[in-house]
Amino acid sequence: MPIIDSQPTEEEFIEAQKNWDLEKLYVDLASAKRKALTPVEKKLLRGLLCGCSPAEIAKRVYQSRSSSTVRVYLSNGLYKYIEDMLSNNLGDSVKVKNWSYVTHLLEKAGYKKNLFYVKQITTLIKNIKEQESGVLKVESPKIQDWGEAVDVSSFCGRIAELATVSEWILQQHCRLIVVLGMGGIGKTAFSIKLAQEMQDQFECVIWRSLHLYPTIDVMLAQVMQTLSPTVQIDETATLNTRISQLIHALRRVRCLLVLDNVDSILCSGNANSLTSNKLDLVSQVQYLPGYEGYGELITRVGDSQHQSCLLITSREKPAAIAAIEGQKLPVRSLKLSGLSRTESLTILEAKGLLVSDYTDSSVLIDWYGGNPLFLKLVATTIQNLFGGSIYEFRLFGTLVFGDIRRIIEQQFNRLSELEKYIMYWLVLNPNCDSVLNFKTQIIPGLSPRLGQRLILETLELLQQRSFLDIKSASLSPATVWRDYITERLREKYFQSPAETENSLLMSDSVLATQLKNHIKKSQYNTQI
Repeated sequence: MPIIDSQPTEEEFIEAQKNWDLEKLYVDLASAKRKALTPVEKKLLRGLLCGCSPAEIAKRVYQSRSSSTVRVYLSNGLYKYIEDMLSNNLGDSVKVKNWSYVTHLLEKAGYKKNLFYVKQITTLIKNIKEQESGVLKVESPKIQDWGEAVDVSSFCGRIAELATVSEWILQQHCRLIVVLGMGGIGKTAFSIKLAQEMQDQFECVIWRSLHLYPTIDVMLAQVMQTLSPTVQIDETATLNTRISQLIHALRRVRCLLVLDNVDSILCSGNANSLTSNKLDLVSQVQYLPGYEGYGELITRVGDSQHQSCLLITSREKPAAIAAIEGQKLPVRSLKLSGLSRTESLTILEAKGLLVSDYTDSSVLIDWYGGNPLFLKLVATTIQNLFGGSIYEFRLFGTLVFGDIRRIIEQQFNRLSELEKYIMYWLVLNPNCDSVLNFKTQIIPGLSPRLGQRLILETLELLQQRSFLDIKSASLSPATVWRDYITERLREKYFQSPAETENSLLMSDSVLATQLKNHIKKSQYNTQI
């Protein structure tokens, strides 16, 4: 095995040794190269391990704006050595796709130190030395401000989703992550669990909820006070200036900033209506009056270069996100779906239900789409009113009630008339399982071309609002949504058929007939 260069290492990027087993990595790469790494190669490797791009390495080491020399060095040298080393170890071909992929590959190969173990040993040795000298000092903790974050000690599942977002942030250096999902799906718990698991990778963690509608000025003041407690905040500064100050702080301090319940400050635009044969434009997700500054904040944090990450959770995707997100861009979005059957059973068991009957448990989980909050709520009802029998609850046949209905109704009421109409149409036409199969003339009084455009815009908006999962190749709403919409139509129709809430619905004679037949035939226990 080649002997590693014994010359003193240079100082650039020496901080990499805190997190990586550099000596072992030097030896193994030298073996793949068949000769010792040069000081320059070691320096570039350390730069990559510190998360620096070729351009950042060139600027820091060579004070050059051009990264071409560094890229050539990497492509013709280090990348090949890493590929050869890992391919030999794994017995399979490994390719370095780009500079950011290096840390991911080497961490998977085991070259990253156990940070928790190293920290504990380092602290222990430091305390022993200080005790021997008669002075005991307590190491200052990292900055953490959890606000009103709830307890997630009983968090269940989401292993794949946690791993995906962690890789986006830590390995692919995403600056903005949007976690989407319908009410009760577990977005808040997910954001807290994720932040807890990654807290050691950041100098600062700040978690805030927007459910009490804090203004953008209050939020920025709180965040800046945590990030830069010694800096005096200028309350007379413009919003743009204060956002610029925050971005500067996010460049200086590696921070994970979480804004939960962003949908609290969102609303729909003008509702669609059919008046004088003129249909208004499809409403878009907008910010409440006075909260538009959050849109500016989110967009600029996603566009600007910095070493931090902003993670937001919402039932609805803010309009500006679509333009800046992408699978290979530093802005990503993740939609949380229901828990798996195994994870859902864990929730039911924790609530004290007997889940030995696989059929009863499976039907219950399917009814509520694996929504963890809905499962917890219905499990309590089953315990209190049905003696813990899922079978008897199924016989009763009512899915949507109490807090479950309140959550669903709150989200449904945010829809425009056209969005509600499309949801009604999908419930009454369950065989429509693809956008291509969607009839383009279902909106009465419109030309096929205009109807086609409005349908596409509305379906996309319903997906952004977490009502539909078009990626699953199905347009059919979840069972709990179908039950709620059927009951809503039943109540409205039997109260006064002529005043059914959706004028579009009743103006379509075919759909109105479908509605009447559907309501007469619908039974709550059809799935039993």
